[in-house]
Amino acid sequence: MPLHCSSKLGANFPPILGLARGSSNTFTFSHIKTKGSCFFSLHNKSPNTLPNHIALVSKFDKYFSSPVMEENRKMFGVASEAEEYSKELDAAVRAVQIACSLCQKVHDTLISKSQSNNDNLLLLTIAGWSVKAIISWILFECLGGENISILPEDDVQALSRTNTSELLEAVVKTVNECLAEAPRFGVEEPKSALGTSEVLESISRFNSIGGPCGRFWVLGPLDGSLGFECGDQYAVALSLIEDGDVVLGVLGCPNYPMKKDLFSYDYRYHRIISKLTPPTSETWNKGCVIYAKRGSSKAWIQPLLHFNKKFVWPNHAKQASVSSIDNLALATFCQPVEKANSSHSFTEELIHSVGLSNQALRTYNMMKYVEIACGDAEIFMKFGRAGYKEKIWDHAAGAIIIQEAGGMVTDARGRPLDFSKGLYLENLDRCIVACSEPTLHENIIHAVDASWLSSCL
Repeated sequence: MPLHCSSKLGANFPPILGLARGSSNTFTFSHIKTKGSCFFSLHNKSPNTLPNHIALVSKFDKYFSSPVMEENRKMFGVASEAEEYSKELDAAVRAVQIACSLCQKVHDTLISKSQSNNDNLLLLTIAGWSVKAIISWILFECLGGENISILPEDDVQALSRTNTSELLEAVVKTVNECLAEAPRFGVEEPKSALGTSEVLESISRFNSIGGPCGRFWVLGPLDGSLGFECGDQYAVALSLIEDGDVVLGVLGCPNYPMKKDLFSYDYRYHRIISKLTPPTSETWNKGCVIYAKRGSSKAWIQPLLHFNKKFVWPNHAKQASVSSIDNLALATFCQPVEKANSSHSFTEELIHSVGLSNQALRTYNMMKYVEIACGDAEIFMKFGRAGYKEKIWDHAAGAIIIQEAGGMVTDARGRPLDFSKGLYLENLDRCIVACSEPTLHENIIHAVDASWLSSCL
């Protein structure tokens, strides 16, 4: 929790990294008076205790610095709010931008020819594996070759089996075609085309099992595959989890309409409009990347890169903010398209019981988080069917984006989602509730309790 001060600060800390010596179990840090606030950060990551984080924010370092101070910053793990996870966020946004470009090209192939269902499935599979390879390769290159561990959505060994040689060849070809355009996104392309072994090496980084300790990335390469096939909504979802907490999230949404009234139109209309009025640097009709990092209290949205434009950070980004509507009668609800893993009947009964009257926005998977973060909707609920477990890659990126944009994401008891248990959101109480505003969230939580008890009688 950040603490702010404008004068001398005295604080007692437990012995960490051998800083407290002698018989005393604490040490005191005093801060020189400055205008603004101060920043000091300590992490206690004893294996027998939960990680503790004490942080105080300062403008002092902005104007004064020295080699000694820099050494102390490294020793104590000190980083300004602007710096923390900035390198990772920059790499993640560029990776998702490139991955969205790849998906668009694969989809153009899908719709340019008359394809059988098997062909469509093959293209979908090629896109999914190619996105994995691209994301892994870019993160590894942009983050200085650090140990990149990514939580796998699928069996990562499946691609190297003998009966998938044609699929692997297509993935390698797609990856190299995409990486040839990497310089447009500010990423250096490989010196030579990646071979099969190098692509498999990138995919092999999908080796994390998740959990409460350490750092790992979480990727949903094609969240909303049905939307991808029919040219409607889908997303590339990437997040970073550290010691069980989501610290940044990025969502790439190639077909997201930038005007709320366009949600009511069929996807074919969007395709026709896109052809009649292709996007330029002055127009932004659809397609975005939205992202946030922990503690920033901001979410940002930027357009996808089109044609031969070059990516210049932050790529015309603007702040995304949740809606301020706090009246249930005026709120808009996100209605899932897929019915396989959610209980629509209970959700619909609940919608009517709380007085939601606006036409619901239909949404594919992760898109519900984008709609709320951008202020296009106010409420989403998902009641999983019996035996279904929510997977963390379906929620991690979206949850932190809504929270930093000003909204709330919890289970039906009002508890934050727990991303520290591996592949799944364990101990989830009945449903996931995402709201743009605290009053709406409180009313929905109460309504869930009332409806749940009534339905069980």
